[in-house]
Amino acid sequence: MEDDELMRRIQSGDRQAFDELADQYYGPLVAFFFRNRRDSHLAEDLAQETLLRVYNEAWDYLPQGRFRGWLYRIARNLLIDALRRRPYDALSGSRRALDPDTVLAQVASRNVPPAQRASGREIVALVEEMLLALPESQRTAFVLHHHGGLSLAEVAEVTETTVSTAKSRLRLAREKLRDKLNRRGVEAPS
Repeated sequence: MEDDELMRRIQSGDRQAFDELADQYYGPLVAFFFRNRRDSHLAEDLAQETLLRVYNEAWDYLPQGRFRGWLYRIARNLLIDALRRRPYDALSGSRRALDPDTVLAQVASRNVPPAQRASGREIVALVEEMLLALPESQRTAFVLHHHGGLSLAEVAEVTETTVSTAKSRLRLAREKLRDKLNRRGVEAPS
């Protein structure tokens, strides 16, 4: 409900409320876009565009406790539009997957001993690479749920499908990632 209160304040013209909302969601949005396209510049641009749309369309939002679903639906639609306009360069994407400065590598490396940190970076890079090999619908469900923190109902709403379909896509994504990790000799968490 905190998000709804911020949206009410934005609807009444409170610029500080928008700044608070942007501070809260900019990082997760960048991570969402980056995990889907592996392009940090595109991720930042789309995160900013998403927040700009939230601000410009704030009047259209009905505060009913569904803000994150609404936000990620805007984000997903912008991602789809960007993919239609811009071809994806798989070669440069795979090079970036090995970059230790990626968002996930930064998160994984916090407060971890150096040997474990190196291993964590390798696993993060491997999972990031494997995510790109998943079908878009499964990758989106996985990223929204695990990295966006959305419930299955919210994932279903964002992807405009049923909860059972979202659950199935998430299960398939997990199974495929687990299988790919096992084939590479990495014991995947259950």
